[in-house]
Amino acid sequence: MISNRMSRLLGSTLTAALCCAATLTAAPASAQVVIAPTAPPPRVEVVPAPRDGYVWDQGRWRWEHGRYVWAPGHWQPVRVGYRWVPGHWAQRGPHWRWIDGHWA
Repeated sequence: MISNRMSRLLGSTLTAALCCAATLTAAPASAQVVIAPTAPPPRVEVVPAPRDGYVWDQGRWRWEHGRYVWAPGHWQPVRVGYRWVPGHWAQRGPHWRWIDGHWA
């Protein structure tokens, strides 16, 4: 039989482990899963000339209220030692999922 002290220690350890796991797996507040039932329509965006200290983040289709809405591109400050990986739509089964752009 487990002593009362051992039981409390085990309970505290389990609680701490669950809190750590929740913290490590939590998504940032701004991140959300966006899934659309169809592929985004084609769109060509004119990319402006290079700008020192910035990288162009291309425009994208956002899925809003059951339809695609265009969001134009914008400049992002360069992060030294990293490269910008643009966001993109990826097919997952019969649906499409938005993958956020990020620095790698």
